[in-house]
Amino acid sequence: MRRITLWLLSTVAAVVLLFSYRTSLGAAGGAQSAAAGPAAGTGTGTGTGTGTADGSGGTVTAAGTTYRGSVAPTRWGDVQVSITVADGRITAVSVPVHPNSNGKDKQINARALPVLVRETIAAQSADIDTVSGATVTSDGYRTSLQAALDAAHLS
Repeated sequence: MRRITLWLLSTVAAVVLLFSYRTSLGAAGGAQSAAAGPAAGTGTGTGTGTGTADGSGGTVTAAGTTYRGSVAPTRWGDVQVSITVADGRITAVSVPVHPNSNGKDKQINARALPVLVRETIAAQSADIDTVSGATVTSDGYRTSLQAALDAAHLS
């Protein structure tokens, strides 16, 4: 009887600990929203980061018209892409919102975002390769990029 009681209490304690564990998937408070995101022009890449939060319109600058894609929620944090378009071509890309809440996110995105920006300018579309080791960020990047391209009426 004593062993059964000890086993039952241990099982209950283990279940309580399992259900009290917080995962990154449920932590919406740490993610930046488009409205509360960083100031224009910040992030990785080139160009300006101005425009509407939902990608519905562009902001005209000296370098062209800037369109901001929608915020793409990912497993590790939100991703948002802004593009500058001049004469129907993407001339600059910035990523004002991207996962950067810990050292691993910063390390991965410091390597991946410049590659994604270069490929976007070269391809002039969202048809770009996933960066190895940054699959989640690459998927969110392409989703937000496509929204910005749609807002700019580019393919």
